[in-house]
Amino acid sequence: MALSFLHYDVFTDEPLTGNQLAVFLDGRGLTRERMQALACEMNFSESTFVLPAETPETDARLRIFTPGAELPMAGHPTIGSTFALADAGVIRPGASRCVFGLET
Repeated sequence: MALSFLHYDVFTDEPLTGNQLAVFLDGRGLTRERMQALACEMNFSESTFVLPAETPETDARLRIFTPGAELPMAGHPTIGSTFALADAGVIRPGASRCVFGLET
């Protein structure tokens, strides 16, 4: 199974000095167990999986995993995923907001 992900160093402008984060921009079709296994394989403090929005008041669903568990919310992966989505063009330049669904 080939999956694409982006690797970010969050909270820094110097490569290799921030909190590492793997962002899987398309988590559709992945089970919770597969997401957990991927996060364990990445072995970063967190990995995120972006999914389609589940409610009209959100723009996307974001699932956050450590190597050992899913988290309902965490700052570093939410901020890093926002930058990843902006860099990938998913969040439009000049957009005033992006709302994630974060509950597990």
